[in-house]
Amino acid sequence: MNELMTHLRETLLAGDLERIRQLTEEALNSGSTPQEILEQGLRPAMEALGDRFSRGEAFLPELLMAAETMKASMEVLQPAIVGTGLTPRATLLLGTVQGDIHDIGKNLVKMMFEGAGYKVIDLDINVKAEKFLEAYRREKPDLVGLSALLTTTIGEMEKVIRLVRGYDPKAKFIVGGAPVTQAFADRVGANGYAPDAGEAVKVGNRIIGLS
Repeated sequence: MNELMTHLRETLLAGDLERIRQLTEEALNSGSTPQEILEQGLRPAMEALGDRFSRGEAFLPELLMAAETMKASMEVLQPAIVGTGLTPRATLLLGTVQGDIHDIGKNLVKMMFEGAGYKVIDLDINVKAEKFLEAYRREKPDLVGLSALLTTTIGEMEKVIRLVRGYDPKAKFIVGGAPVTQAFADRVGANGYAPDAGEAVKVGNRIIGLS
């Protein structure tokens, strides 16, 4: 069993879509639960890659390739997950703020959180503060992720945080994007700042108290 999980991790990092599907089926057929496959095979590989990316030892194409491979495995796991009633670890509400149409960073963050077992509600790009509030009230997420790539749009983050906290003072936020800094995050009242997609899950987990 441990050998199979090792193969799953190696295959995910190698980006072999067909092989990951085969190994996922094999693991299920050998009696592994979806939770075991996720926690012992897939998530450790994504976490290790995220760490390497943060240290500059892995690069964007590797991250994208691994995320696609993770997605292929999840497609095989999905019917079994539904059958066992496995619930997400937490829910992330995610979007790029109003005035900003950049989505590469946001999409990477989405992939990393999904790989970590989160349900991600993606509001996409150019999202008004009012739309964040509407989605927050409807979905009641554990965490809200705000992305911006332009210095002219990061002020929108503060607007979103103020508006949502007017509804729920305990709402938790993680912010990121090229012009965003820890000092900015502190100033606008965010609970955490992620310098890149590799760090985002660690920061998010810390904010909401997940190990």
